[in-house]
Amino acid sequence: MIIRCRSAHWLILRLWRKAAPEAAAAPPRMECRSAAVSSLSWALVVGGAAYLLRQTRRCGEYGRYAQPGGRCWPAGPAWFLQEVPSFLVPLLLLGSAEPGSGTGRSLLVWIFMLHYFYRSCIYSLLTRGRPVPLKIICSSVVFCSLNGFLQGHHLLHCAHLQHTWLTGARLSAGVLVFAVGLTINIHSDHILRNLRKPGEYVYRIPRGGMFELVSGANFFGEITEWCGFALAAWSFPAFAFAFFTICSIGPRAYHHHRDYKRRFEDYPRSRKAIIPFIL
Repeated sequence: MIIRCRSAHWLILRLWRKAAPEAAAAPPRMECRSAAVSSLSWALVVGGAAYLLRQTRRCGEYGRYAQPGGRCWPAGPAWFLQEVPSFLVPLLLLGSAEPGSGTGRSLLVWIFMLHYFYRSCIYSLLTRGRPVPLKIICSSVVFCSLNGFLQGHHLLHCAHLQHTWLTGARLSAGVLVFAVGLTINIHSDHILRNLRKPGEYVYRIPRGGMFELVSGANFFGEITEWCGFALAAWSFPAFAFAFFTICSIGPRAYHHHRDYKRRFEDYPRSRKAIIPFIL
């Protein structure tokens, strides 16, 4: 009996020692917080609609519409600080995803992060924009942190994707639309940046690319990006974010269009504000 007990004890001890390092090395698992996902998604919808109504009276107070006298940061550090949470938060969430959780989920998260890598790490180094008000930076940090969590957490811990989803036409179409939007966005930023010399805060008529069709070509590109992302993800959080993007920067394109026409008598009359040939 003593020999049997010792043998059992030795076997348990050996199994425990073998399993302990694996357990210690395994990252903590995060469960789906469906209530938080739903609440944050509806907050995007309601907040987007409210922001749209607010911008019918006045545009967001940054860039050319910033009020004089407020505390501001240089454009480069401001853009980095306010956009980088939407890159870092999903990156951290990737570490808590289950091993083998699916190529599709990771693909969509990396697509989301690609935009914010460009915006925080590349655009912020190249921009020649005006200083950004501190209150805009703070509100953007909060928004990007929450939205980065929403999109990353839902895709990695909540979304249920069919096994045929990765080869479906909807994913391919969504990724293609996103890529087209990102290309338009980057090219439009390049055109706007080259309108100014370093240190200049002047406005000139942008020409080339999508600017031949709309005044807010960069906004059109970003809206296209997130509509493509929503098509690929086919989820409430992604569609809510696309809706919020339309409501937040769509009116800004209209205000830019109106401002251009006031500043320049020779501004092209054929250009629309945000939707080619329509609006």
